[in-house]
Amino acid sequence: MSAEAAEAAGRNRVAEHVAALPADALPAYLYDLPALREHAAAVRAALPAGVELHYAVKANPDTALLTALRPFVDGYEVSSGGEWAHVRTVLPTAPLAFGGPGKTPAEVAEVAAAGVHRWHVESVQELYRLAATGRPADVLLRANPGLAAGRLATAALAMGGGPSPFGMDPDDIGECLRLLRRPGFDRLRLRGIHAHLASGLDAEDQLATAEAVVAWATGLGAAEVNIGGGMAVDYADPAARFDWPAFGTGLEKLLDRHPGLRLRIEPGRSLTAYCGWYATEVLDVKRSHEEDFAVVRGGTHHLRTPATRGHAQPFSVLPVDGWAHPWPRPAAAGANVTLSGQLCTPKDVLAGRVPAPGLRAGDRVLFAMAGAYAWNISHHAFLMHPQPGFHVLDDPAVRPAARPSGGRVTAG
Repeated sequence: MSAEAAEAAGRNRVAEHVAALPADALPAYLYDLPALREHAAAVRAALPAGVELHYAVKANPDTALLTALRPFVDGYEVSSGGEWAHVRTVLPTAPLAFGGPGKTPAEVAEVAAAGVHRWHVESVQELYRLAATGRPADVLLRANPGLAAGRLATAALAMGGGPSPFGMDPDDIGECLRLLRRPGFDRLRLRGIHAHLASGLDAEDQLATAEAVVAWATGLGAAEVNIGGGMAVDYADPAARFDWPAFGTGLEKLLDRHPGLRLRIEPGRSLTAYCGWYATEVLDVKRSHEEDFAVVRGGTHHLRTPATRGHAQPFSVLPVDGWAHPWPRPAAAGANVTLSGQLCTPKDVLAGRVPAPGLRAGDRVLFAMAGAYAWNISHHAFLMHPQPGFHVLDDPAVRPAARPSGGRVTAG
């Protein structure tokens, strides 16, 4: 089956499930595991043998997604003690890398005692704190060198290359290297350099940034380099996927120039965004000052991504025939409609002024690309609306997932 045919089959599978749900089961998230496995397998196949693939759990920690990814990834990158505990429970034997700024003393002590595959050290103080535990640890120093500034200017989100709370400037990297040679630090094993500098780069810019980071890190003697994730996901053009084959070819050439180098990437959004959907129902349609607004169940407290990134979340309309009420059915009068949620803020917009002619109250809307930085990054408690349902679509059966507890998805 071609990629296009597989994608169409996935859309149909999700749409059929949404159409069968009762209205009070909406809003709902739906995760298409066959689509996720197919995409993850293609990413894995595009990467050369010398590249390790870790999944950045922050993108979506859903239990079903973590489990489905396990055959295709070498491990998982976690960025808090909570993520570490969650993944360790779901996948007890999976290799974990612990990153993120602001690790608390309790997190450092607990995770160091249990052990992780790699520890991404964010500051000189964190290195001191880790050494003070007396526990052995394999360490990557997270660096923020002034590299690839021109490339990073095109990034959707710059994490480094300039002033940043993430990682360390070269002088602090040098201080860490000196500390690691001192007594008291001998249980910390330096493995290399971590440098995730930007998110939202295409394959060409990702490669250029990777080349600059590897040249800088190997100049310090690093035998292992983690270049992070941040592969571009285009919400305005869902068909424009990151060019994984070109990226893999470029990484293979990079490894050829650095024999013996161990290279790791940690994508999140670009692995899971396409397998997730957010389905809801149009509650009302009204016209205000010559513009149409469709108010849907839910909103940005469930799916915050479009508000934070300033885009219209891609969607399709699932028309619902029949109107059970005695009053006229509200419908959009114009060609363009703003799809807003239930929150008491004008920022609660999922898609602004987008083509949706004839959209009616009672129709259903299926938002695509909701598999990353969606539910888990949203402000769930605002206005105290009900949480969405969660459904995992898999072969041969479709099974509903448990509702989240305490803001953490526990499906699976």
